[in-house]
Amino acid sequence: MSTLSILIVLPLLIIFSYVFDIIARKTKFPAVILLMFTGISVRLATTIYGIDNFGFLDGLIPVLGTIGLILIVLEGALELNITVDKLAVIIKGFLAAGLILILNVIVISLAFEHLLGMSHQAAIIYATPLSIISSAVAIPSSAGLRQQEKEFVVYESTFSDILGIMLFNYAIRQFETNQSLVSPESLIALGLQILGVIIVSLFITFCLFQLLQKIEHHVKFFLILALLILVYAFGKFFHLPALVTIFIFGLFLSNVKALLPGFLKRRLDLEETEKGLHEFHILTAESTFLVKTFFFLFFGFSIKITDFTSIEPFVYGLVIFGVMWALRYAYFTITTFKLSPSPLVFISPRGLISILLFLQIAEVEFLGEAKVLIDEKVLLVVILVSMLVMTRGTMKKETTLPEEIILPEVQDTLPPDQTTALPPEENNQDNILPTEEETL
Repeated sequence: MSTLSILIVLPLLIIFSYVFDIIARKTKFPAVILLMFTGISVRLATTIYGIDNFGFLDGLIPVLGTIGLILIVLEGALELNITVDKLAVIIKGFLAAGLILILNVIVISLAFEHLLGMSHQAAIIYATPLSIISSAVAIPSSAGLRQQEKEFVVYESTFSDILGIMLFNYAIRQFETNQSLVSPESLIALGLQILGVIIVSLFITFCLFQLLQKIEHHVKFFLILALLILVYAFGKFFHLPALVTIFIFGLFLSNVKALLPGFLKRRLDLEETEKGLHEFHILTAESTFLVKTFFFLFFGFSIKITDFTSIEPFVYGLVIFGVMWALRYAYFTITTFKLSPSPLVFISPRGLISILLFLQIAEVEFLGEAKVLIDEKVLLVVILVSMLVMTRGTMKKETTLPEEIILPEVQDTLPPDQTTALPPEENNQDNILPTEEETL
């Protein structure tokens, strides 16, 4: 491809992505699906014309995905406002992410082991990526929810990303050394490792804060992003959950006055930090948009329609997501004591993290023939079905929102003739503080 062709194609792809994002905001249809289908369509056209040598994508897609993962976690953390009254939402998001992830891995791995004949190790490793919620898709799709529900989605999906990656790397490390996945020694070692990473993350965060304030050069935010990527790379090299460092940095940067200890606050110029936060947030959002655009386009481009020669990927994908959705529905039914599905039940898309971890599975040597059974085709089906179900759930939320604005607790305290006649300023969903039961 000539230089002129590249200069034409790349801007057009960005323009298409921008249009897709506008369509997604209007219709609640995920933009990443449109990006992937665009990539699939372009690949089909190139195949028809006999152009089918794109080996460079094998190395490019994981790099783009990893950078996108770092930016997505950072952007999600920057959007979180930590206060005492939000502690319940944070805990609920963490518990939902952890418990649903573990339940999915256990049930799906047992199905792989007993129904597909996989080994125990392969079943665990393949089930983990399929069980992780994609914050890259879930967070933008929660824009139409109430504020506390939206915050819950941000926390749950971000924690799901972090916990899922930690579980995936932990399982591979344990299996490679022929150690048990669940034992007192291994769990204690994991807990100490996480605690150590958190302490180191706080130190790195403080150093980055200092650097952010002392750099006088007009270009400094890309330097911070480069250092964060470097931290993540070193953490991955030493098999440490470095994503925690990214999350902690973003969380402290957006909540420096609330979270930073007093002796550290006195060493920092908080006013200068808050001044640069807005600019850094804009840069992160713009960079995330760009990286996500090319990642999902190239991922779609790497898929060949001609590879779908049997019905098995569709059957496996539908069954896998059906089981995971049933577990999610059961969790929210038990925790909220409601049979009617909450909009949060539908927001469990799979995406970037699952793709990245599946690409890493190819590097694991002890899995053998299991790679033939659950592959990228099954993953693609799970991703598409989960996004379509999420779209249906968020659309349902939009149509039922006026009926849900008045909470049962509020409605019971109003006279019969005032339950549906609140003034506009009192009928604003952002002004109503739901109880803990209504949050989920």
